[in-house]
Amino acid sequence: MILTIYTATTMIVLAYLLGSIPSAVWIGRKYYGIDIREHGSKNAGTTNMLRVLGRRAALPVFALDFLKGFVAVTVIELMQYDDLIGHNDIINLKIGAVFAAVLGHIFPVFAGFRGGKGVATLVGAVTGIYPPAALLCFGVWLVVLIISHYVSLSSMIAGCCFPVFTFISPKVNGSWTFCTFSVVIAVLLIVTHRKNIKRLWEGCESKIYIWRPRRVANPPENSDRAPKR
Repeated sequence: MILTIYTATTMIVLAYLLGSIPSAVWIGRKYYGIDIREHGSKNAGTTNMLRVLGRRAALPVFALDFLKGFVAVTVIELMQYDDLIGHNDIINLKIGAVFAAVLGHIFPVFAGFRGGKGVATLVGAVTGIYPPAALLCFGVWLVVLIISHYVSLSSMIAGCCFPVFTFISPKVNGSWTFCTFSVVIAVLLIVTHRKNIKRLWEGCESKIYIWRPRRVANPPENSDRAPKR
């Protein structure tokens, strides 16, 4: 029993340390010579990297943040070989690992406790627990982003859909812990996006375009390329 508690505690601490890996800060300093927390929205996350440094910088940050959340949760599966750990115990430990990983991203021990909002890490962690719900939320996020071009709005709506997908899923709606977890996640996403909600209300929130149509400049009429009349 003591060994089980020790192992579970170690897993939660490991999840926090994984979440504390400041990929945006390290990539910004190593390859671009800047501290991303001093630019844009001052968040060490994918969205701010995209706004300030572009897709080439944002994609690896998202991949790493997603991966650290995913690994922090899936490593809990190693404890299922303990006779004292049941299925519900695994779910509860995974939920604890989610909070630890996201907390590590928001308050990273390796970057002076100044991190981001933890959305990518949260998505990776939820994918590690129940991939179908994560994929459905990603679909909602992508549709809203394409329509509105607001990452913050897309994240909040997708987060609010998470408990809906949880409650209608027969595989996980029997776990009151997971259902409660899904509601808490939705509320936390709203709380952590308070400033974004204010900017959306005031109409000054920055937009993100996944792709833009290439504009072909019209040649001046007095140039050699202008069509002859």
